[in-house]
Amino acid sequence: MVSSTAPTVSDYLRELPEEKRAVMQSLRSIVQKNIPTGFQECMQYGMISYVVPHSLYPSGYHCDPRQPLPFLSLAAQKNHFAVYHMGMYADPQLLSWFQEAFAAHYPYKLDMGKSCMRFKKPEQVPVELIGELAAKMSPKDWISLYEGQLKKKK
Repeated sequence: MVSSTAPTVSDYLRELPEEKRAVMQSLRSIVQKNIPTGFQECMQYGMISYVVPHSLYPSGYHCDPRQPLPFLSLAAQKNHFAVYHMGMYADPQLLSWFQEAFAAHYPYKLDMGKSCMRFKKPEQVPVELIGELAAKMSPKDWISLYEGQLKKKK
């Protein structure tokens, strides 16, 4: 599965093979348990996403203001599971915390891009650590960091 056209999270999960569905349900559950109040779950860009809704941030995403501000996304790709965390991309201290926590608890190398972590095998997905990561930034914190990054680019 590369990018889903499922309109709802339930539809997205239903279309996954059982092994991938189990991992995605675990990730979704831990994020829902830990993510601060104010973020909203939806489907965005073909992934399960947690966004700052327009009701909290009317400006929306600068790339497409019709979209709510993305924060965290979960995806079951063809050959891996992906977790996207925009806060780590914008906050070097949060990125450093995650990389150190991952290295301390997992014996394999972290496969990571700017905001995307990739896990090839279901047993390699650090579900509990993703839960901790989800809890570390409120919508207000994310908006402030996001706007600060936008100002730097102008």
